[in-house]
Parts: sequence; C-alpha cells; structure tokens
Amino acid sequence: MELIHRYVGFAVVAVFTVGWVWGLGAAIVRRGPGERFWVWLTVAQVVAVVQALIGIVLLLMGLRPSDWLHLVYGFGPLVIFGIGHAMARELQRQAEGEKPPIAPWVVFAAAGFISFGLSTRALMTGLGIS
Repeated sequence: MELIHRYVGFAVVAVFTVGWVWGLGAAIVRRGPGERFWVWLTVAQVVAVVQALIGIVLLLMGLRPSDWLHLVYGFGPLVIFGIGHAMARELQRQAEGEKPPIAPWVVFAAAGFISFGLSTRALMTGLGIS
C-alpha cells in the first residue's frame, strides 16, 4: 500500500503540473484553455482525493509519516481546490450576467500551481528528502 501511495504521489505532482502549465500557456497566448481544461480539473481533484484516501488508510493501518508536515502538504491541495471553487462561484455571482473580472479557469490554474508546490513538498517529505 505504501508503494501505491508513492506512485500515486508522483502522478498527483504530474497532474498538477499539467494544469498550471496549461493555464500559464493560455494566459501567455491570451486565450482560454478550452473545454478540456475542465476535464483536467476533474481528473486533478479525483487523483488528489484518491491519494488522500490512500493516505488515510495508511494512517489507519498505523503507518505514520516521518514528518507531520507531510499531512499538511498532502491534504493542502484539497483545501486549495475547495477555496478555488468558492472563489470561482463568487466571481460568477458578482458578475451577474457580465463577464467576471477574472475567468474561473485562472482561479483553477492558480490552484493547480499552489497544489503542485504542496504536493511536491508532500512527495519530498514522504521520500525523506528535506
């Protein structure tokens, strides 16, 4: 189970990397990222939840990370994407039929960037890399 957690950890970092690089590219060319970006968002959230559930199972099995920050970094992306959803809804609500000042995809690309950093640190602490 620990090995699965490790491999999924690498997948989580890769999936978050795709999202923020995709968002950065869309911002550079000054176009939206397209409909497939929302598929990425779904995949990213599902992979993050699966990884968190595997981590919870490991905790219930009595396996603890060597550093408590691993838990903060590991569960952080779930919180960040929750905040992202709240921000995107608020931006849509404030716009009331007009174009919102910040497109929702920008919020999620930024959430992907922050989650990339958090999940990278979670992977590093899990692998014993300071």
